[in-house]
Amino acid sequence: DDRLVAFFDIDNTLYSASSQIAQAMGVRIHAYMASLGLSDEEASELKSHYYTQYGLTVRGLRRHYGVDPLDFDEKCDGSLPLEEMLEPNPHMRQLLVDIDRSKCRVWALTNAYRTHAERVLNILGLRDQIEGLVFCDYQEEDFTCKPEAAFYRKAMQQAGVKDLRKCLFVDDSRSNVEAAKRFGWTRCVHFREEEEPSSEDGIPVIEDLQQLREVWPDIFIQLED
Repeated sequence: DDRLVAFFDIDNTLYSASSQIAQAMGVRIHAYMASLGLSDEEASELKSHYYTQYGLTVRGLRRHYGVDPLDFDEKCDGSLPLEEMLEPNPHMRQLLVDIDRSKCRVWALTNAYRTHAERVLNILGLRDQIEGLVFCDYQEEDFTCKPEAAFYRKAMQQAGVKDLRKCLFVDDSRSNVEAAKRFGWTRCVHFREEEEPSSEDGIPVIEDLQQLREVWPDIFIQLED
């Protein structure tokens, strides 16, 4: 299969950050850490430290506190009332529908576990438009995540693509996008809500995913005039 592959981040990319899901998740992670016996101050400090050092707080908790990532996922991600926080997004669905599948496959690339990713995609009404899902496999002993090169390598292996130049990627995290570009994915886009479209270090910055039609015009179905 020599088609391009467009990898879409999920959280705060396929839906707006205004949904406050990240904040609700932060509260749950803090409570989970408090249940381990950490003070509020320790929990806040370690949450930030682990996120910075390991890419995900849960990886630090597993390494230093022996936490079961699946238990963490159930009590944190799994307890989010996503059905009350998200709704179907027909505009986003149309964007994905308009991608020419004879030229480009559509995959999701997330630092969440599969359960959360599937819930979000189903609520948004996008699941059937996503051909493959690359997620952090909490069942693996030493799972990887963005922005580690190993995660982008895993994405290519799962999608069955060998040519770095065939990988397109959009994410709301600047560090994830920069890491992907360093890895060799040349067509990376930084999604940043409420920002004027621009370009930083050769990486396009967009405020609305609909602007991908202009950034990646070659993958969309071209309507006849």
